[in-house]
Amino acid sequence: MGGMMAKVSISLDAELVVEVMVLAGIGSPQDAVEAIVRDYVARGHRTEARTGLKEQGLREVDVKPREPEG
Repeated sequence: MGGMMAKVSISLDAELVVEVMVLAGIGSPQDAVEAIVRDYVARGHRTEARTGLKEQGLREVDVKPREPEG
């Protein structure tokens, strides 16, 4: 991903961030959380590829009119 990316600032529980840093083996809180988020996104893409599900397909809704009941 090249170019300039927008940044988002959020507040997280310090203990949670330390746990992420330890589990990821990364010394910087920013880098550790970013690595976890990137891994989560990559995992989602791999799941989509395996199952054939696409984000668009998950958002589609059955929009045909319902048959009158009764």
